[in-house]
Amino acid sequence: MRQHKLALCKGHFLDWLVGQTQRFIHKYHMFSHEDNLLVSVSGGKDSLALWDILIRLGYKADGLYIGLGIEEGINYSSYSEQLCKEFASKYNTRLIVVNIAEQYGESIPQLALKSNRAKDKPCSVCGLIKRHVMNFVARESHYDVLLTGHNLDDEAAVLFGNTLYWKPGYLHRQWPVLEANRPGVIRKAKPLCRFYEKEMAAYTFLRGIKYIYEECPFASGAKSIYYKGFLNTLEANQPGTKLQFYLSFLQAKAGGLFAENADPEIEAIHACLSCGSPTSAPGECAFCRLVKTDH
Repeated sequence: MRQHKLALCKGHFLDWLVGQTQRFIHKYHMFSHEDNLLVSVSGGKDSLALWDILIRLGYKADGLYIGLGIEEGINYSSYSEQLCKEFASKYNTRLIVVNIAEQYGESIPQLALKSNRAKDKPCSVCGLIKRHVMNFVARESHYDVLLTGHNLDDEAAVLFGNTLYWKPGYLHRQWPVLEANRPGVIRKAKPLCRFYEKEMAAYTFLRGIKYIYEECPFASGAKSIYYKGFLNTLEANQPGTKLQFYLSFLQAKAGGLFAENADPEIEAIHACLSCGSPTSAPGECAFCRLVKTDH
């Protein structure tokens, strides 16, 4: 691992990654062994690896899978759900499954067709719905912390995009932990935020974790993928660039670079009149308006 100036065998690498995860959990005060954790799993390498690591560390962690109804290619959603169920069965742990089409009458692609948020792809609608469902399930099921498998490549790409277009509100909110400091918000954490995507891929391979290799069929052309490619070019020439970029941001933010008033939306947040989820829109949240039907 050139970025760390470190070379490890299989056994030491697996121990190192688990140990580093615990260090990051402690460093950023994410959660404790007394907390009930909910891991949002997609069937991909990062979320399943995170679930595996938490179990190895002795945390009480259940999984949440959201069935999006995206069946293009290899029956993407069905296959992802199958992998998550196999993982949960292997460890005899709980997996909550929310099927969007069964719950709300329409799949993600169908909901996107009637939304002004979706232009050519359902990505914005998908993000809106997943955020709502994750927060709602965690809150209603009385979990203390909701966890996602965002890795360093994800966080660096988001940071790059928000810096490129100078979005102070988003920059103010980006951090390894998102506090439950607004109405209806559950505490969220990203324990893998300092691990490279390659490191997570190596972990899942060495642990024998079966995951879906394919990207979402609608991911092609996404800005985040373009940003990752650009950052990968920098990383290839200067190992450690992505990690330094992200850590320098965290240090600057901890030092007060982004003040509270940098996020103009935070004061406007209130609970949705229908579902209780946080929203800045008057009355009902965007999710409730989207799924509401006349029948």
